[in-house]
Amino acid sequence: MKYLAGNESVNNMFESINPATGKTIRTYSKTTQIQGPIEEVHQSWLNYRHTSWEQRTKWMFNLAEELRTQRSSLAQLMTDEMGKVIGEALAEVDKCAWVCDYYAKHAAEFLKPEKVTTDASESYVAYEPLGVILAVMPWNFPFWQVFRFAAPALMAGNTALLKHASNVSGCALAIESLIVRAGFPHQVFKTLLISSDRVKEVIAHPAVKAVTLTGSEAAGRSVAGTAGSYLKKCVLELGGSDPYVILADADVELAVETCVKSRLINAGQSCIAAKRFILVPEIYDAFTARFIERMKQIKVGDPQEEDTGIGPMARRDLRDELHNQVVRSVAMGAKILLGGSIPEGEGAYYPPTVLAEVTPEMPAFNEELFGPVAPMIRAENEEHALSLANDSDFGLGAALFTRDLQRGKTLAEHHFQSGSCFVNGLVKSDPRLPFGGINHSGYGRELSHHGIKEFVNIKTVWIK
Repeated sequence: MKYLAGNESVNNMFESINPATGKTIRTYSKTTQIQGPIEEVHQSWLNYRHTSWEQRTKWMFNLAEELRTQRSSLAQLMTDEMGKVIGEALAEVDKCAWVCDYYAKHAAEFLKPEKVTTDASESYVAYEPLGVILAVMPWNFPFWQVFRFAAPALMAGNTALLKHASNVSGCALAIESLIVRAGFPHQVFKTLLISSDRVKEVIAHPAVKAVTLTGSEAAGRSVAGTAGSYLKKCVLELGGSDPYVILADADVELAVETCVKSRLINAGQSCIAAKRFILVPEIYDAFTARFIERMKQIKVGDPQEEDTGIGPMARRDLRDELHNQVVRSVAMGAKILLGGSIPEGEGAYYPPTVLAEVTPEMPAFNEELFGPVAPMIRAENEEHALSLANDSDFGLGAALFTRDLQRGKTLAEHHFQSGSCFVNGLVKSDPRLPFGGINHSGYGRELSHHGIKEFVNIKTVWIK
C-alpha cells in the first residue's frame, strides 16, 4: 500500500498537484506548533465525553446532511487533488454520509452496558471513551478513510486529531470544516498539517491515547513501534495483495466484470482491489481473453468526464514505481498482453495492463501492485490455486468465483487466510461489516460494532 506520505515538501509548505495536468493547485502552510492543538483537543474531550447519546446522534446526522449538501464540491476537490474520476468521487461522499447515518443510528446500542451475572449484587461491562485518538490517513480515499474512523470515534465520545497525506491537504481541512458546520463542539476534531516525521511527536504526547493508521507496511511498523513504546493502542490497516480465485465452474462473464471493476477502481489504487488473478487450467484461456477484451473497453482520460473509466494515478512517482514492477516482472519471464508502457504527455497516467505467466518469484505476484496492472496466474488445479492465494505476506481480502455456493462458503470460511473473503463479488468495505486484515496487512478492525469498540475502555463494574 503505497499511499501514505504524499508530496511532502522540505520547507514550510505542502503542495497539492493535479495529477491529470501536473500543475500546482494550491499550497498550504504546515502546522508548526502542535502541542497547543493537541491540548485544545484534549480539553474539548473533557467536556465532550459527557455529552448525551441524543446530542451526539443529532450532530452525526447533521454531518451526514452536510456531506450530502456539499457533495458536488467535495467530489470535485478529490478529483482535483488526487485524480479520482468524478463518478467515484461522488460515490465516496455518499458512502461517508452512509457511515455517519449508520453510527448515528446504532452507536448507542453497540455501546450500551452489558449486564453479567456474577457473585455481585450487580455487575456489568461499560464502554467509555479513551480520549484523543490520532488518525494517520492516506490519499487514495481521502474522505472515506477518515470518516470510517471519525464517525464511530466521535459517537463513542472520543475526540480526534487527523494527520492526512500532504497531497490532499484541501480534503483534510474540508473534513474539519464539515464537522464544525455539523455543530460538534469546538476542537473535537482537528487537522494537523504536518510531515510524517512528526507523527512520533504526536503519539508521544500524554493526551493522545491511541492511534489508527491506514498506510504502507513500513509506516505501520513505525507507528506501531512508537505506539508500543508509549504503551498506546493502535489499529493498522496496511497493504494488500488480494487474490481472486476463479474455479472451473465459475460464471466467466460475472467473474470478468467483477474482476475488471475491482482491479480498476480508483485507477487500481485501493488496498482491497483485486491484485492477483489465480485461474485453474480449465478457465485460464477463456477468462484471460475476455478479461483483456473488457480492459480494452475502459476509457483512460480526464477524470472530470463522466464516461472516463480510470483517470491518472495520484502521483508520477507512484506511476513510475508501478511501471518498474512491471519491467522487473517481464525481465523474469512475465508476458505483457495489454498495456505495460508509460504514455506520452502530462499527468500521471498508466494504461490498463495485463501480465500473463506470472509466477510467485516475480514482483507482480509477491509485491503489492498499487495501480491498474492485472497479473494472470496459472494454477495446476484447485488445490494449487488455494495454495497460491495464501502464498503472500499480506492478508487483507480475497475473492472466490464458483457456481457451487455451498462449496464457496466452505472455502471462503476455512481456506483463505485473510480478513475477509467474498464469494462471487468484489471485496469492499461496508459499515455493517468489520474491516481489516491479518499478517502484514495489519491488525484491529474498523466498522460495524467491532470497529467502534477498538477505541473505548471496556470497563468491568462490580457492586456488592
